[in-house]
Amino acid sequence: MKTIDIIAGARPNFMKIAPIINALKAAQARGGALRYHLIHTGQHYDKAMSGGFFEQLGIPEPDINLEVGSGTQAEQTAAIMVRYEKVLLEQRSDLCLVVGDVTSTMACSIVARKLGVPVAHVEGGIRSGDWSMPEEINRVVTDSITNWFFTTSETANANLRRAGVADDCIYFAGNTMIDTLLKQMPRLQPPGFWAELGLQPGAYFVVTLHRPANVDGEQQLLRLLHAISAGAQGLPVVFPVHPRTAKNLRELEGQIPGMHYVDPQGYLEFNYLVKHAKGVITDSGGITEETTVMGVPCLTLRDNTERPETVTIGTNELIGTDPAKLAPALARLMAGEWKKGAVPEKWDGHAAERIVVELERLLG
Repeated sequence: MKTIDIIAGARPNFMKIAPIINALKAAQARGGALRYHLIHTGQHYDKAMSGGFFEQLGIPEPDINLEVGSGTQAEQTAAIMVRYEKVLLEQRSDLCLVVGDVTSTMACSIVARKLGVPVAHVEGGIRSGDWSMPEEINRVVTDSITNWFFTTSETANANLRRAGVADDCIYFAGNTMIDTLLKQMPRLQPPGFWAELGLQPGAYFVVTLHRPANVDGEQQLLRLLHAISAGAQGLPVVFPVHPRTAKNLRELEGQIPGMHYVDPQGYLEFNYLVKHAKGVITDSGGITEETTVMGVPCLTLRDNTERPETVTIGTNELIGTDPAKLAPALARLMAGEWKKGAVPEKWDGHAAERIVVELERLLG
């Protein structure tokens, strides 16, 4: 038997690891020789915000929780490295499998390679080119020491080849986050406030904002929200936001017309909102993948994206961070002039199965 450490550190990781765990279990049931340890670093762990994801997505309780908690980038990186090193020294695995681009991804990769444990990176090769983003640094560092790459797109493959990665280390598997979305689609459910806010399919917007360029400056955030409110032309705007931020927003200039601040939602509730929205306005990369698959118009308040296929193939457009750019974009959407988009290659719900087949081959 060969053992794989599956690393999860933050909410974006959970929906990417769930289908991999399911595929490994299915392989075990067929007599496969791979087993896994699920290691939660505790980088982001708030029971209200994260605990429900485990239950909703059917993820088992972690075998190990490093419980690193909050801190600066350096503090979290150091704590994860120290605690994961201790785990590997006590029970060495045959592979460290990391997903995405959070601090845990980079930190555990470094520890594993220094101890001679190979690393596989699910979602390897994506790049935004924006070095102001901690995630970009995490991606580049992780990929510089990764042994095997499981990619979501041909763009990611090309990025890796340009960096000197050999073709026999790159496996174009597809998108495990979309595996989760397609599996959970029949289970999506309206949030508790659906009726209270009088929401109707196709007649409201969803907003998510978290990047410093959009939320750190109080006036910038207010300008964006006012521009969204104006462009929505009276339709409700649902903004799942951290309660502390919501409290601060309510105290500034009173309520913005049509803007509804709600608590962070569970996976099933949030994606129900996205699926039935007229459009989504976000600065998140992952959400642009989900809107692309669901065919929902998406406006990204960033100047770049590490997921260009959501723009070139999907329903996403880069609007930038200037609030003035929102009005013409929302006007096109409201007029029914938004592009239809298509689903990228291999975003078909079977990425995790392809990954496990390759892992069985690679690990013998």
